[in-house]
Amino acid sequence: MSLREHTATDQVSEQNAPIGAEPTGPEMWGHPKGLFYLFFAELWERFSFYGMRALLVLYMVQELLYSDTIAFGIYAAYGALVYATPVIGGMVADKLLGYRRAIMLGSVLMALGHFALAIEHPLFFYGALALLIVGNGFFKPNISTLVGTLYKQGDARRDAGFTIFYMGINIGAMVAPLVCGYLGVTFGWHYGFAAAGIGMLFGLIMFWNGSRSGVFGSNGLAPDPVAVKERVAGISRGAWVPLLTILSLPFFGILLFHGTLDLPGLGITEFNGHLIDYVLYYALLPVIALVLIYNLVKVDKVERHRLFVVILLTFFITVFWSFFEQAGSSLTLFAERNVNLTFLNAAQTNSINPFFIVLFALPFSAMWVFLSKLRMNPFTPVKFALGIAQLGFGFLIFAWSGNFADAEGRVSIWFLILGYLFITTGELFISPVGLSKVTELSPKKIVAFIMGVWFLSSSFAHHIAGIIAKLTSVSGSGEGGDVSALASLAVYTSVFEQIAYVAFGFAVLALLLTPLMRKWMHGIH
Repeated sequence: MSLREHTATDQVSEQNAPIGAEPTGPEMWGHPKGLFYLFFAELWERFSFYGMRALLVLYMVQELLYSDTIAFGIYAAYGALVYATPVIGGMVADKLLGYRRAIMLGSVLMALGHFALAIEHPLFFYGALALLIVGNGFFKPNISTLVGTLYKQGDARRDAGFTIFYMGINIGAMVAPLVCGYLGVTFGWHYGFAAAGIGMLFGLIMFWNGSRSGVFGSNGLAPDPVAVKERVAGISRGAWVPLLTILSLPFFGILLFHGTLDLPGLGITEFNGHLIDYVLYYALLPVIALVLIYNLVKVDKVERHRLFVVILLTFFITVFWSFFEQAGSSLTLFAERNVNLTFLNAAQTNSINPFFIVLFALPFSAMWVFLSKLRMNPFTPVKFALGIAQLGFGFLIFAWSGNFADAEGRVSIWFLILGYLFITTGELFISPVGLSKVTELSPKKIVAFIMGVWFLSSSFAHHIAGIIAKLTSVSGSGEGGDVSALASLAVYTSVFEQIAYVAFGFAVLALLLTPLMRKWMHGIH
């Protein structure tokens, strides 16, 4: 997941970086000094994000006593919304606030959200998730965009700079579940969530200190300072943004809470996510489809063919993330109930994927360069097929593990680690490669819009992932009910096996479509 965020945001930043922007201020180790302030700001923000994520489903099931179905529904709705708001936050920063103000606003909102989660009450729970959703919308798209402004166009150090920044993302994602998971499970949930909040505060302080010290130069400021101060209804435009953001919080809280209003003794038994369905499928999807159809008609034949390929790649990446996102939900509960956790607890298993990304990202990058020199680098559709197939094999390992369970219905942690290994290599085949080709294949006039669609694909994927995760809901979960390990093992392994076979089917489909996509890519590898 962490690699997806890096690749998506760094490509956006390359599109938005001002032409002719100059390197800013002093340098450190051959890069603008501001890069390292942003590195640590992003590291701590990702620490807070993934620390909370590792605890979220476990907290709902074990503390709030929600059933698996409720927990998966809320987790999916949260994931869908948290990856939808960056499109809005990026537009507000581009048009009015500037990147710096947007990042500061997002940081404050997210810090408040994490600390609110530390208060163990349903009202604070939903309010906290709403704060995190809107805060991430302002923070996530704009900090990577600011990184891009530190390098003038054509600067050979740009890729290396983003590699450094990307390592910050994955280090934060790897360490967070270990720390927050340990505190939350050992000492209490509020300690784990508070640790995530403290991490966000560190990120906020680091970014504020960088802005105050001038290491960002003039980059990231409001595009029109006069417009920010211009008053509307007696309030400056700049002040309207946080005001409207605060007013939007109940809307996001209701989206998450919708369908769980029947709370006799807080014994929620069902999650009805129809309101999320309406937002995604009856509002966003039709708008996206209409814009795509309009542009397909408007562009020339070559651009039309390439845009069709982009649509197909976006479809396959949505499928990939829909299965991949079991990591924070059903796979976490599988680890809790059916894995012999000898050196990690269930929350901490969320660090396995970013650990493998940190370990393999640079070797994979070097591998593609080496294969290109040998003229053996697979075409993009083939890489997509191989990536989805590897994910399927990872889930097949999870399913096979049931054949080696002990009498208590628990399997060795090495099955979990090996499955995550193949899921991660699948991610490295599909995520950075796909994003790179999307920027190459998209018509230049709508690259930013297509990047927004790429972000939104994660929203749809989270929603679909929630539907899949509900298939693993185990009888007896919620309201303090005991879950039989043998019964849960049968449920998890059955669903994981189905995921594997469906993934293999989509991998075959990608291979079958490869000749057509290669033709329609018109020379782009």
